[in-house]
Amino acid sequence: MGKGYYISKHLATAAMVLAAIALVTIIALSVVYNREKSKNAAKFTNATTSPVTPTPKTSNEPWDKYRLPDTLSPEYYNVTLWPRLVKNVNGMYIFTGISGVMFTCVKKTDLILIHSNKLNLTLFKGHHAKLMGQSGVTAPAIKTTWFQTEKQYLVIQLEGKLKPGKSYWLYTEFTGELADDLEGFYRSEYMEDGEKKIIAITQMQATYARKAFPCFDEPGMKAVFHITLIHDLETTALSNSQEIKNVIIDETAVTRTIFGPTKKMSTYLVAFVVSDFKYISAKDKKGVRIWARKKAIEDGQGDYALKITQPILEFFEKYYNTSYPLSKSDQIALPDFNSGAMENWGLVTYRETALLYDPRTSANGNKQRIATVVSHELAHMWFGNLVTLKWWNDLWLNEGFASYVEYLGADYAEPNWNMKDQTILYDLQRAFAVDSLTSSHPLSQKKEEVNTPSEISEIQKSSPNMRCSKHCKTLRNCSFSLLNQAVDQTPGVKLPYSVHEIMNRWILQMGFPVITVDTRTGNVSQKHFLLEPDAVVDRKSEYKYVVKHHHFSKNEWVLANLHVSGYFRVNYDLGNWERLLSQLKSDHQVIPVVNRAQILDDAFNLARASIINITLALRTTKYLLHEREYIPWEAALRNLNYFFQLFDRSEVYGAMQAYLKKQVKPLFEYFGIISSNWTTVASGHTDQFTQIIALSLACSTGVEGCRELTRSWFKKWMQNPHNNTIHPNLRSTVYCDAIAAGGTEEWNFGWQMFQKATVAAEAVKLRSALACTKVPWLLNRYLEYTMNPEKIRKQDATSTIGYIASNIIGQPLAWDFVRANWDYFFKLYGTGSFTFSRLISDVTYRFCTPFELSQLKRFQKDNAETGFGSGTQALQQAIEKTTAKIKWLAENKEPVLQWFLSESA
Repeated sequence: MGKGYYISKHLATAAMVLAAIALVTIIALSVVYNREKSKNAAKFTNATTSPVTPTPKTSNEPWDKYRLPDTLSPEYYNVTLWPRLVKNVNGMYIFTGISGVMFTCVKKTDLILIHSNKLNLTLFKGHHAKLMGQSGVTAPAIKTTWFQTEKQYLVIQLEGKLKPGKSYWLYTEFTGELADDLEGFYRSEYMEDGEKKIIAITQMQATYARKAFPCFDEPGMKAVFHITLIHDLETTALSNSQEIKNVIIDETAVTRTIFGPTKKMSTYLVAFVVSDFKYISAKDKKGVRIWARKKAIEDGQGDYALKITQPILEFFEKYYNTSYPLSKSDQIALPDFNSGAMENWGLVTYRETALLYDPRTSANGNKQRIATVVSHELAHMWFGNLVTLKWWNDLWLNEGFASYVEYLGADYAEPNWNMKDQTILYDLQRAFAVDSLTSSHPLSQKKEEVNTPSEISEIQKSSPNMRCSKHCKTLRNCSFSLLNQAVDQTPGVKLPYSVHEIMNRWILQMGFPVITVDTRTGNVSQKHFLLEPDAVVDRKSEYKYVVKHHHFSKNEWVLANLHVSGYFRVNYDLGNWERLLSQLKSDHQVIPVVNRAQILDDAFNLARASIINITLALRTTKYLLHEREYIPWEAALRNLNYFFQLFDRSEVYGAMQAYLKKQVKPLFEYFGIISSNWTTVASGHTDQFTQIIALSLACSTGVEGCRELTRSWFKKWMQNPHNNTIHPNLRSTVYCDAIAAGGTEEWNFGWQMFQKATVAAEAVKLRSALACTKVPWLLNRYLEYTMNPEKIRKQDATSTIGYIASNIIGQPLAWDFVRANWDYFFKLYGTGSFTFSRLISDVTYRFCTPFELSQLKRFQKDNAETGFGSGTQALQQAIEKTTAKIKWLAENKEPVLQWFLSESA
């Protein structure tokens, strides 16, 4: 066994500094919490009969800017809404509402701008609102009201000035469509016991509260909300706060549910639901309830979420050193929901797959996802909801922090799952993937760069991927001086530089460094890491990269970034690489498991960036013959999947398949032994994930006996559809393999089972597997289904196209389909949905030829007028990635082919 030298501590003055920030963050958060706590104690269009005032494009008028002026500050809202869950005489689902907002004038003004989108407002004496003064103040008369549709404002111009320090009441009445567009106040439909059910639900983030009621719809415009919902007697109404009164309205079949005032909060956190759902609850002081469809609750699908919610809340109370700030914690699983989940304060909304778990049909991975998503959303109850960003350019702070601590909360609830190490896969390496492109951006962008709903949506998409790790947790909405103050008051914490100097290097410049350790000279240097080293970086950094000197033993291997505690890649001199490879071959367990994953991921990405030879990266996979841990195997497969996408249409593919077959065969045989010939699953949590990899890769590479197993299991299910004996962990692999090998009969059976599925996790497995077929006309028909909500829900349309695009036969079909229907998809998803950018990434992921690059650029040109909305950055990234692949293939295809041929012989 060779000796090694771990140099994480030697490398990291920066790492030590940033680790100290973690402690500082919690202290600062507690300070801000206490301050906030003290404060808290105290198809419709905008309809108008008035002419819309035209303004020139170069106008500097307030209503032609996306940001509200700083002249008014809301204090509280009174909102009453009545959703109609049956169609009206015009065949539409609608809601009616009244809303009043009390606001204080901060600066003298004769203008009120308030957001309103797709609401028909009632006219009062020719105006769309009423204005009244408070506490004896006389409000100026309204001169005119009109809509600025592009910026989504109701513009109210006054005869006189509002007075600073005085309060006013603005009142509106309105009607809106309860559409199925997944935005604002919308409807969801589902079938239960053969009956179509309609529910009314909300998704306000980021700019959709204005679609439910007129409001000052910016995150910094916090206020208290008094919500009242009118609804049918057989339904239940929920909102952020606890209900305080239910009143049956005389001579009607409706109830008025009045909710207590909320905490002071942002409009994007407002939520309400009207449904006939049922709930289960915990006997605790936090009022934890899990809501879902009646059958889902009766079948126990909410039990796991209920089990983990209480310990996760307890963990965060200790972590933040602050009690849970609300009197209840409702969590609800929704049939139609565009996001994975939404942290509405006191009423967290989820996709069914993110909250409901059925041990009979849900896989181990489904269970882990529920734990991490629930933990993520509950983390926001303090960080994000109580302490909130002022504007969307700092959303990275909100989501990045929650994306890190979700693993801590899940680890507390499930201490045997090794959740903290999995952050390397699901957080760090995913962040690296997008942050290594020139189209990346700093964590915190300039405010003027994030204005439109599409720009905000792009920030929403990228923020969870930005690693706000234990080294990068800070509260930028607090001042850096507050953080410095916290450092000064913390015993034992001494920083070599100010917090301002340290953090600006992480949040105000894009990308991350690659650290090069030269064990021959002792030099340790760093530079900006880019997958395309010759690319031009538009955002030049003002910060300098440093070079330091260390002394190393030339006879021992050196491993930098021990336990992957820093946000950087690591390269070495060739001699040290050879020593690390030798150690992996002789006894890989000497190297920590997360560092084995790091070595694999760093090597492949360094090779893609032409920093090291590709054959050196490929050699890091040779030791996998002996690897049994999940994290290194998953890291390897993610990088090899990139090779699959590059080479599955070339002669390299056969040699690569032969090599991988040889590498995975011992793993497949290992699990065959410990699972009694695949009749059981592994006992360890991550071992179950490794078992899935063994089956999936063995079948895809043709390991003897694998495909015979999966296809016999599927055939047995087809013969007895009411008794599916395939283990939930293995179903995704089995379904895909069997449908890919079969024809119309297998596909139609899968489709029938998908339609009958009552557990969302099972439906996702089937929906994904249906895209595995090799029959083109079935794939084309499946693509058409994505435009029919009766067959594929709108929330699932873009991911279904992505599944089809991952199929080598389906990829060109999906690309042609998206181009042909671009206007449809852009109208439905392009202006605000964060899934839209994923659609562009998915259908272009395989692109690696000059012809495909020309198609991309032509697509960009042809649709310039329609635009790309929240997919703008994704399209630019696709062009950048394709350009890099073309160059890389020209230089590396032949050596890759020769290496695989030699190793698979």
